[in-house]
Amino acid sequence: MKLTDTHAHLHFRQFEKDLEQVLQKLDSHNFSFVINVGIDIEDSKKALSLSEKHDKIYCSVGVHPHEAANVPENFLQVFEELIEHKKVVAIGECGLDYYRMLSSKEQQRKVFEEQLKFAKDVDLPVIVHVRDAYEEAYEILSRVGLPARGGVVHAFSADEEWAMKFVELGMYIGIGGPITYPKNHTLRRVVATIGIENILSETDCPYLAPQPVRGKRNEPIYVRFVIEEIAGILDMDFEDVAAALTNNAEELFMP
Repeated sequence: MKLTDTHAHLHFRQFEKDLEQVLQKLDSHNFSFVINVGIDIEDSKKALSLSEKHDKIYCSVGVHPHEAANVPENFLQVFEELIEHKKVVAIGECGLDYYRMLSSKEQQRKVFEEQLKFAKDVDLPVIVHVRDAYEEAYEILSRVGLPARGGVVHAFSADEEWAMKFVELGMYIGIGGPITYPKNHTLRRVVATIGIENILSETDCPYLAPQPVRGKRNEPIYVRFVIEEIAGILDMDFEDVAAALTNNAEELFMP
């Protein structure tokens, strides 16, 4: 049995003091791999640097919608250089976030579309961030199209109808700590509706810690609480769910 965390930020400052201990747990807890996700140019370089130091860590390079206002014109040229490294397995996280609005809607849409087209050109899957913008994100993904391998809507927070629409586009649904929150009945319905074959396990660490460690810093090993919850919803054995989720992640990121 292997565990997989398809969305982590292990290069963030929250891990500065004990990163080595956190990384050692990947071996002791039988991880297959972790995707360390970039959110702007310099952050993506940090994500890549960390992935090169540990055989179970891979990375993505991308511009988060919060950072769309600050991205330089040549950012895709920088990404062209970064994806030459074999540890880069995806583009993102990119997308739309109309909750905090740290970049304008126009800036977010422009940078999202540019990254989506780039992902298609270089044949890498996309890691998509969506918050309070599912309709516009769906429109862009439908119109621009996906890379051949598709992608994932990470930290999914809409309902089962939206989940099915993205699945039908060719995307996985990223499920993390919020599935364990007692009041999150909507996300449990999402899991029950779309089935194990369309789900990826993630933490979004250091954020969104699952219920048993809620309020603490999240980290990859806590993905087991997510897997346990999914297993309960689908009435499956933990080992079978862990294996299926790892297989999904390998198909998307490690073909």
